[in-house]
Amino acid sequence: MLSFPRLYRAPILLPLVLGLAIPASGQMATQQAASTPATEGGKEAPTLPELTGIDTTAWLYKGSDLTRDPEWKFGTLPNGMRFAVRKNGVPPGQVSVRVRIDAGSLNETDSERGFAHFIEHLTFRGSEYVPDGEAKRVWQRFGATFGSDTNAQTTPTSTTFKLDLPSATETGLDESLKIMSGMMEKPTITDASVTAERPVVLAEQREQPGPQVRFGDAIRATFFAGQPLADRSPIGNIKTLEAATGATVKAFHDRWYRPENTVVIISGDMDPALFGRLIVKNFADWKRTDPFTPAPSFGKPDPKAPVAASIAESAIPAVVTLGVVRPWEYKDDTAIMNQKRLVDVLATRLISRRLETRARAGGSFLQAGVSIDDVSRSANLTSVNIVPIGTDWEAALKDVRAVIADAQTNAPSQAEVDREYADFDTIMRTSVETAKVEAGSKQADDMASALDIRETVAGPETSYKILQDAKAKGMFTPATLLASSKAIFEGITRALVNTQTPDAGAATKLATALKADVSGLAGKRRAQAAVDFSKLPSLGRPGVVASREKIAAFDMEQVNFANGTRVLLFPNSGETGRVYVRVRFGGGYTAIPSNRPTPAWAGDLALVAGGIGKLDQGDLDQLTAGRRIGLDFGIDDDAFTLNAITSPADYADQLRLMAAKLTFPAWDPAPVARARVAALAGFAGYDSSPDGVLSRDLEGLLRAGDPRWGTPSKATVEALNAKDFRAFWEPILKTGPIEVSIFGDVKTEEAIAAVAKTFGAMTPRTAVSTMGAPVGFPAHNMTPVMRAHTGPENQAAAVIAWPTGGGIDNIVEARRLDVLAQVFSDRLFERLRQAAGASYSPNVSSQWPVGMNTGGRMVAIGQVAPDKVAFFFQIARQIAAELVSTPIAADELDRIKKPMGQYILRASTGNQFWLQQLGGATFDPRRIAATQRIASDLVATTPVELQATAAKYLRPEKDWTMAVVPAATPAKK
Repeated sequence: MLSFPRLYRAPILLPLVLGLAIPASGQMATQQAASTPATEGGKEAPTLPELTGIDTTAWLYKGSDLTRDPEWKFGTLPNGMRFAVRKNGVPPGQVSVRVRIDAGSLNETDSERGFAHFIEHLTFRGSEYVPDGEAKRVWQRFGATFGSDTNAQTTPTSTTFKLDLPSATETGLDESLKIMSGMMEKPTITDASVTAERPVVLAEQREQPGPQVRFGDAIRATFFAGQPLADRSPIGNIKTLEAATGATVKAFHDRWYRPENTVVIISGDMDPALFGRLIVKNFADWKRTDPFTPAPSFGKPDPKAPVAASIAESAIPAVVTLGVVRPWEYKDDTAIMNQKRLVDVLATRLISRRLETRARAGGSFLQAGVSIDDVSRSANLTSVNIVPIGTDWEAALKDVRAVIADAQTNAPSQAEVDREYADFDTIMRTSVETAKVEAGSKQADDMASALDIRETVAGPETSYKILQDAKAKGMFTPATLLASSKAIFEGITRALVNTQTPDAGAATKLATALKADVSGLAGKRRAQAAVDFSKLPSLGRPGVVASREKIAAFDMEQVNFANGTRVLLFPNSGETGRVYVRVRFGGGYTAIPSNRPTPAWAGDLALVAGGIGKLDQGDLDQLTAGRRIGLDFGIDDDAFTLNAITSPADYADQLRLMAAKLTFPAWDPAPVARARVAALAGFAGYDSSPDGVLSRDLEGLLRAGDPRWGTPSKATVEALNAKDFRAFWEPILKTGPIEVSIFGDVKTEEAIAAVAKTFGAMTPRTAVSTMGAPVGFPAHNMTPVMRAHTGPENQAAAVIAWPTGGGIDNIVEARRLDVLAQVFSDRLFERLRQAAGASYSPNVSSQWPVGMNTGGRMVAIGQVAPDKVAFFFQIARQIAAELVSTPIAADELDRIKKPMGQYILRASTGNQFWLQQLGGATFDPRRIAATQRIASDLVATTPVELQATAAKYLRPEKDWTMAVVPAATPAKK
């Protein structure tokens, strides 16, 4: 199974559209690879010969001619259960376990809708070796964080249980596998456990956003008509969930939870032979004597089903989704199969690039893209997702179909083909260069994904060689991409349109539009001129180093240039092949006015896309083709940022691009217009759910209405124009100190020279003025702030918050608040979800802005039924009062601190952790000292200190509350 990453960073609405479309299958695992024979002396070679009596041949590669990845070791137990294990030390000490059951929602009968997912819940709740609710606590004591290190996922084709065990020991892993074996074989499934867990499952079902769920259901019903996938959402439906009993759920479990349907996957920092022995020890006794039930047929697309359908969801932008559906067929995972797929993928990327070029220039659609996927072993699907500008979906569909028709009629130029190949070559080459630092958790997940679509895993060297061999065979030519552009649109065409307002004739219009002749309507293709870095404006003479200082605590170095630029260097081999670059400049939120709305909100959408000098975004795409160079913009509390992940070969030009952006920004009006349209389209969804209302209003409300945060009003968005955008951002790009952080696979002197030629060469910058007032917090309220949503009537949300603080001086207190928030969150979870079933995912978090002296807060949020809003506030205030009155018990504190400590330990093995912690340290050395104390501050936190922290901040006369209820529910005054 090879990896085919998408082409573009997702614009603002793409997650909305594609996230509601068809779930793509998992993609490639990128492990270390080397040539190794699959056979030995004409027979399959054992991968773990030390496991006597166990078949350890590589079962995964049966029927494949791909070079086996020797890092993976395989086995099949006498009971039929299989395993795949490997050593991986990223992060050090961690072991990632996945137990995959080859049964999901497609294995359910009509009366069992949602049972596969229900069993996922029950399995974690209690099983043979752990009492009800105790598994979470056991793994917390091992340092695992619930929800991230311990989790599970149910899909149409599988149920996968996940455990990332930090600082794993043989004893801890043995105990964990014992628990997981009991979870698979003998979960506690009784009438009592089903009754206890049912409210939690229904809460999860209730908390899903209604309009998006209905749109996703409509897509599946349209695209996969005639197949079980058309109406088999893993969450199930209320009727079958309420009718579930211990006997009916156990019957589903006993039918599908069998050794023959189970694969245990482990990737971690131990000997694979040990993994194999522990798997045999804990799973070999699982026996079944009853007949095996084969998987049901997943069917084939019905060619007689309607071509087009429509839905009217006012909370979702007008969207057209096309699908060309073909039956899914098993194919041996061979080199030639993957090479043919590569041609198809490059064809979709080329068409998507043309569509993006059209969207950038303005026209009938905000965005559009093409992808091809195998979906749930049910269909091979080519999908086209279109977001029109406004509601004129017919014009957008016509224009997109014209671009596709042109791609099917006229061959691309060789330059276009070479461009797509260059980008893909870079992606795969990067996988080879960074293979040593790929996380074990990703490798385990990728193995599970490969099993979902019945494919193998290929190491990065093997994958890259397959790509290069295809190139050598002449498989990437204008003629082959033309042929592929035709082939990927052969099949049964289906389409769905969301019209926002009801239109009884929409489906008929859509069916007619799909038949309309669009040949010759695409217009002239833009011929992209060749661009290289010589086209960027000159930055001047290299700068002069004024001083250098070693930072012994972290083996880093600070370099100060004569023009005021400061550099923090951290050369290290922790992540081979990767270089992280972050440029902080100006004052961030402190430099944005707090007394009026500004175009600050549009910076992320339009600032980078505005171009550099005489080069527009298309030119910059061409400039960086085949290079690991990017540019992301962000706003921190006390600085604006430019960010990129690049390579040892490319980081010097990455710095040049960033410096040119600050020195010679261009102001193309098209991205500003596009940002305005995108933001306006997003307003439709805000009122559709409690989550939408919170995402729009909460940040602003928690800062007492400060316009720097929160979603701008619709009037503010409508008023956005290129002139005002430039007037706001141009002086910001020119002013304020610059800090350049370069962390990763670089050499010190080379990095200093690269900065000297770029940021060191810039003219000195003027100081930034602080325009924003200190961040406020809303006044205590006896009655919650009320907001209404237009989504399902059984959805509501409740928020309670307390003000805290900010700044670097009291950072120890911030860390105690982090611990306090985790204690609060754990208790809220157990009482609100486990005991009462009132909320699926209540959460408590602490935010302490280091770059500001005010603005911190502790916030608890829960999605609940409308009649449980008051109950949420009651429980939250009760927990807060307990934290003030009673010291936390030692075991509870240990269960909180260990996962937090393990998170820090694992995160600190990567450069991004240090990059985040040390932002601004060249101007404020206190941040270096504060970073040194992260672990010790956590370890030193005592029950007495936590109680004192709670007493200081969780004061009942300071709390602020908010509720989001259905529009039909009267707000209680």
